[in-house]
Amino acid sequence: MSATATPAPAKTEERIEHKGLLEVRGLCTYFKLSQGWVHAVEDVSFTIEKGESLGLAGESGCGKTTAALSILKLLPENGRIVSGDILFDGRNLTKRTEYGMSKIRWKEISMIFQGAMNALNPVQETGKQVAEPIMLHEGLSEAKALDRARELFELVGINPKRVMDYPHQLSGGMRQRAMIAMSLACNPKLVIGDEPTTALDVMVQAQILDLIARLRRELDLSFILISHDLSVMAETCDKGVIMYAGRVVESGTTEHLFRDARHPYTRQLIRAFPNIHERREMVSSIKGDPPNLLEPPPGCRFAPRCDERIAGCDEVDPAAVEVTPGHFVSCHLFKEAT
Repeated sequence: MSATATPAPAKTEERIEHKGLLEVRGLCTYFKLSQGWVHAVEDVSFTIEKGESLGLAGESGCGKTTAALSILKLLPENGRIVSGDILFDGRNLTKRTEYGMSKIRWKEISMIFQGAMNALNPVQETGKQVAEPIMLHEGLSEAKALDRARELFELVGINPKRVMDYPHQLSGGMRQRAMIAMSLACNPKLVIGDEPTTALDVMVQAQILDLIARLRRELDLSFILISHDLSVMAETCDKGVIMYAGRVVESGTTEHLFRDARHPYTRQLIRAFPNIHERREMVSSIKGDPPNLLEPPPGCRFAPRCDERIAGCDEVDPAAVEVTPGHFVSCHLFKEAT
């Protein structure tokens, strides 16, 4: 009598001890160019809890979008996560295959891309683009997925009758709302917004920010906002991470950053925005240029532009110091003070 083989137990994914819904630990992401490796993101760490919003802010080119694309593993072909861990709900995304990531994108983590007109397919009806991830992840028919798309359109303030319009038939604000609807299509736990109000006029920006805040409350979403506009971060986020030249220079609650900014770069960023409550005058600018990340300087990357640099700033990279509970600064001024 032939023995019946016992089926092997299904392989379960190892769960890792982590903080919050998403924990990024020591993330380093580089880009390969003909001249060498660009150190776009280096030793970046942050945590976001369930239902919390976090802002990634800094000048253009500081690594905000690269950090976000690393979370979803949507880097271009020359991009590499060279070290670090991205722990999402106990799973290490850096160890996942492309197939494994395809099960998470849009289903558990979604993204509102910068510039809806470029992100949407111009030759496909907008509603069908919103319905596509629903069909893929939920297994619904196109008709039922379009019904869900109509509900999402109504949720974000678009007339459901516009579901079969092409992107060029929608206004800029409506296209951005459609992108938000797409990001909510599969009820994700985390939404990443890559400068979702860029290129919109101030009235539409305010409407989009109000919409995001309302949806966060109603759906208990975790949200990461990428922005170079600190005022948007102050309006939208519970916590903030300030990046410069690929590194985190300061992090904490938005109250920490705006009422008690410690890093010279953070303070200069805040001074670079007009304050409607202060005297009318030209805002200050940050002198100089960011460093070449093909050959990053050995010390603090902000040192060449900093008016407060001291001995050691040009040679030694500062470690993060907790100046008050939950408020971290990477600056030699505070290393010496401790």
